[in-house]
Amino acid sequence: MFNLPQLPYAYNALEPYIDAATMEIHHTKHHQAYINNLNNAIKGKPEENMSLEEIMKNVSKQPPVVRNNSGGTYNHNLFWNIMKPNGGGEPTGKLADAIKSAFGSFADFKVKFSDAGATRFGSGWAWLCVSGGKLAVCSTPNQDNPLMDVSECKGLPILGLDVWEHAYYLKYQNRRPEYITNFWNIINWEEVAKMFDSAR
Repeated sequence: MFNLPQLPYAYNALEPYIDAATMEIHHTKHHQAYINNLNNAIKGKPEENMSLEEIMKNVSKQPPVVRNNSGGTYNHNLFWNIMKPNGGGEPTGKLADAIKSAFGSFADFKVKFSDAGATRFGSGWAWLCVSGGKLAVCSTPNQDNPLMDVSECKGLPILGLDVWEHAYYLKYQNRRPEYITNFWNIINWEEVAKMFDSAR
């Protein structure tokens, strides 16, 4: 049985980059719906006692309702935590070194990650993952993520950007690139670094 996590900040805390109305609807309606649908789909089945990670590892054996909603639940759990008010800037320490070594510079990483989000056709996510001990950027369709056995890109996600229209449409309408540009102002690099350390 999965539950909706509380946000670590108020709905209006990420203004002006993400508006309060979007945050509230995204959290209480969209994220809650993924959780409800997942709980209903796995009720009375062995998956009811599994973690999201365990479910997604063999998600190819699951019906689409489990694939879509386990992804939607996990992806949003991660998304809320890698943002914070007065975030942004650049990471430091080992994460900064790893970004430099994988992408050449933080600026080059930023371009690559932003492109992954901007060029994802339709709905999906952009990811920074730890894969084989190294960092990689990729994107997935719908609510897929790199932990799933069906995903084209594999790894442990440490930074994710939701590029579904419901994540930005109230404020940005069709201006996805502007939403992506503003996302860099609210990244919680301490949290991303923590996940990077434990992934290693």
